[in-house]
Amino acid sequence: MTAAVVTGVGAAIPPRVVTNDDLAGYLDTSDEWIRSRTGIASRRWVDPGMSTGDLAVAAGELALRSAGIDRVDAVVVATTTPDRLCPATAPEVATRLGMTGISAHDVNAVCTGFLYGLASAVGLIAAGNAQTVLMIGAEAFSTILDPQDRSTAVIFADGAGAVVLRAGSPDEPGAVGPIVLGSDGSLSDLIQIPAGGSRQRSAGTLAPPEDHFFQMRGREVYRHAVERMAASAQEAMVKAGLSMADVDKFVPHQANNRISVAVGERLGLVPAQTVSNVDHMGNTAAASIGVLLAEASVDGELHAGERLLLTAFGGGLTWGATTLVWPALTAHMTVLPRPVSAVAV
Repeated sequence: MTAAVVTGVGAAIPPRVVTNDDLAGYLDTSDEWIRSRTGIASRRWVDPGMSTGDLAVAAGELALRSAGIDRVDAVVVATTTPDRLCPATAPEVATRLGMTGISAHDVNAVCTGFLYGLASAVGLIAAGNAQTVLMIGAEAFSTILDPQDRSTAVIFADGAGAVVLRAGSPDEPGAVGPIVLGSDGSLSDLIQIPAGGSRQRSAGTLAPPEDHFFQMRGREVYRHAVERMAASAQEAMVKAGLSMADVDKFVPHQANNRISVAVGERLGLVPAQTVSNVDHMGNTAAASIGVLLAEASVDGELHAGERLLLTAFGGGLTWGATTLVWPALTAHMTVLPRPVSAVAV
């Protein structure tokens, strides 16, 4: 049975650091209010002129370098914030990486995007349609936030995390375990951008300005996120033939610190097992797990041979989880330079 094996990891983040005090300067909030509810102290936002595609290309380059190759058979980009509504961002990313002509497509599962993208990449390899895949979770989430919406502006952030996968065997380090995915479209309005799609456009009515921005009903999302992340994580462990005692490191989507803690407690994991960067990265949606894997590897927090449990929850509603034995590799991470347009300003 062919497995998809992680052989390279990379991440790229924008240069602009936005602190809680920066947000408190124009929102009805404070550093203490944000920290106590989210665990976030700062986040990264793109400068004018920097797009999701720019972040994806940079992360992809580093993941390819980490894997020691310069070409793959397919590129998958998981994102909620494509460079354009049409076409997909992945083909342009592939071309910018010097790989015109290969398969390239986008995946949109909001904050579960990294795991849905991973499943897509695993499927390409399992079906024999690709021997190598570059999967990138990338977001310029700040571009869809209402700057006056305290409930979202303090949480979400920008960045890109990428992995290179190759065909291999299920028993080797880096092999992705069974991936559990789920959805519930009856709750799609909990996390949404109401305007801009065919539903709103075909209605023939002018949408209010706030409907063009990302919206989230936080309290309801919290409950569903904890339940679904914990349940899918448990199911992924069972499908892999493992118990929670086999977990070395817990790598949850960085929604906010309260959710990560609550899910870890439900799974019976101790805080020391949880890997986190939400305090200085915020919630980078589809990019969060990829950025976290790269940063934790670069910082020496992840070690070869450790068994990881990954889980996420996002709009759709969507959720998912999988397991992975961390391979021996050299991950790379970079802070992009400011765009020329931003420097000029």
